[in-house]
Amino acid sequence: LLFPVSNLCGKCRPRDTDLLQPSLNFLYWSLHQTTPCSQQRAVAVLLSNVSLLELLQKVLECTWLRSPPSEPAFLSSEDALLCSGWLLVASLLLYQHRYNTEVHQTLSLDLTEVLNAVIFRKKKPVLLLVSIMQFLRAVLRQNFSSSLLVIIGQNTAQGATQPQPSSPQDAALHPLAMRQVFSLVVSLQNLLVHKDLLLSQAVVACLETLVEYLYVKNQDVALHVASQPWHQFLLFTLLNGGQKSFLRPEVLRLMTLFLRYQSSNIISQKEISQILQEAAEANLAELPEATSRALHLFLCQV
Repeated sequence: LLFPVSNLCGKCRPRDTDLLQPSLNFLYWSLHQTTPCSQQRAVAVLLSNVSLLELLQKVLECTWLRSPPSEPAFLSSEDALLCSGWLLVASLLLYQHRYNTEVHQTLSLDLTEVLNAVIFRKKKPVLLLVSIMQFLRAVLRQNFSSSLLVIIGQNTAQGATQPQPSSPQDAALHPLAMRQVFSLVVSLQNLLVHKDLLLSQAVVACLETLVEYLYVKNQDVALHVASQPWHQFLLFTLLNGGQKSFLRPEVLRLMTLFLRYQSSNIISQKEISQILQEAAEANLAELPEATSRALHLFLCQV
């Protein structure tokens, strides 16, 4: 089925949402719900389809070309298609890297546009933001060096006659710039305050991956980002949710992140003791899986 469905997608235009939406979803689940052996073959089939990759390029670009919806919570058919496109491309990046699959057609994206889609949200639905963050995590994990993706950064924009001057930090973080990093971190913090479960999980995962990327590139920058005083206010806001608020998975993962990068000004012995106390009083067998996993990682970090 991958052959006819992927070929069908390649013949479509981005506005053919009724046909593309279920087709891209089928391709996405074909990658995820199969055996490792079949998964490798599925990745090879999709990455050999030049028309499909060209179509995905056009779909992703619609993210910043179309006007924002009037109702941010409403997921239109166009937004749903964008979600499917970003999730499928994120998966292709992941599995192409895992299996070192041959690439027949590259995707080209402007990094500034991708970041701005999260930083300047313009009433984007939650699911679309989550999908774009999944893509961001994939490219950060691969150090922006995927053979499937060509990143157009601030110094490689078309029409630029010469590279713009950059600070030593910008040079170390290339293709990211320090101002983009801080804008993204502030935007992610603001999204966490909404206390939407799906969004919170995606935001914390994106923060984790971003700080890991920064730590590899420049440890001083990573530690500086992880120890921003605003994180303490963010934690205070998240913990203002009644009893057992410390055992929420996004809170535990944030605490683990701050512990990992030794942000003693953000999380103190008092917070650590309170988490341990709540964990001791809880019925561990009844904790949701996400909470159990986050608590396990926190305890290992401690």
